[in-house]
Amino acid sequence: MSGAQTTLDRALADWLDASAATLDGDATLAPQVLPRLAAAGAASAGVPVAQGGAGGDVADAVAAIAAVSARSLAAGFVLWGHRSYIEYLLQSPNSALRERLLPDLLAGRLAGATGLSNAMKFLSGLEDLQIAARGDDAHLRLDGKMPWVTNLPPGTFHVAAAVSRPGGGAFVASLASDDAGLERSEDLDLMGLRGTNTAALAITDLPLPPERVIAPDAGAWLPRVRPAFLGLQCGMSIGLARRALAEATDCAGPGRGVLAAPCTTLAAALSDQEEALTKGLRAGTFLSDPAALFRIRIALADIVAEAVGLELQASGGRAYLSGPGAGFARRWREAAFIPVITPSLVQLKSALAAQRRGAA
Repeated sequence: MSGAQTTLDRALADWLDASAATLDGDATLAPQVLPRLAAAGAASAGVPVAQGGAGGDVADAVAAIAAVSARSLAAGFVLWGHRSYIEYLLQSPNSALRERLLPDLLAGRLAGATGLSNAMKFLSGLEDLQIAARGDDAHLRLDGKMPWVTNLPPGTFHVAAAVSRPGGGAFVASLASDDAGLERSEDLDLMGLRGTNTAALAITDLPLPPERVIAPDAGAWLPRVRPAFLGLQCGMSIGLARRALAEATDCAGPGRGVLAAPCTTLAAALSDQEEALTKGLRAGTFLSDPAALFRIRIALADIVAEAVGLELQASGGRAYLSGPGAGFARRWREAAFIPVITPSLVQLKSALAAQRRGAA
């Protein structure tokens, strides 16, 4: 048994196959990514039908991200950020904000960005919040920064941000691209994944209306959404590992039969992790045992690294030729990103080590 899987819309699959190299190398096609994902229903997976979605649960959204990431991690990265923001609205007590934004998010007319990487590190005691509020709840002003956020098409995005209160505690708010005091940088100079509208945000004296608070108590709310945040993120690893293993199997011709056994073993390990992720998300066990989800994320990153290594060995010298090896070279770069997605493997391992020390 494996985790939930999905089949991509044929038109989207063909476009991703044709566009993957461009999406990795430059921003030419960045404006098309989200509208195409939304048109194919990828952003609606796991969203209740009553809310305008395709139904299912968050495991189905993970499966959609995996299916997209198998063809283009850049597109999968965009879908992860967008779908994570949608999940925040689905789990928010602010029904008015959800009802106002969700139709445009599902249609791809508005981009949603998860700016909560800093918040998730804060939750694990790894980092202070980088945005602070002053004033009372009716007249809040924000200052701070967000050094790295994906899915920020200029002029058409909302981004979730965790904000420290002047008297202590924190809340989560939605900042809009047209807010006074919000400045988007030029796209970050990434070595790949350049078609993802990834930039930094500077926040200076930004007036926040009370109706844009996603969650008034970040300390209570963040642990509830963390399983979805990390679970959806795991979809990127699953898709990339699945594709690299498929390529390794296809390339393993005469003289490379010795790779069949490790490919089979690794595919079984991937299936086991998918199943554990799906079961944990659907049963809600990661709410009380986040460390189990941390371990799955770490294991999946290790599987990705091993899978692209097997693809290289199966391809041989062909993988090092710029033409025949272009797809492999892109997946190699994509695999290098998996360990550093926030929270990074180092941060997750540090959190697990701190938990072990506390238990001892």
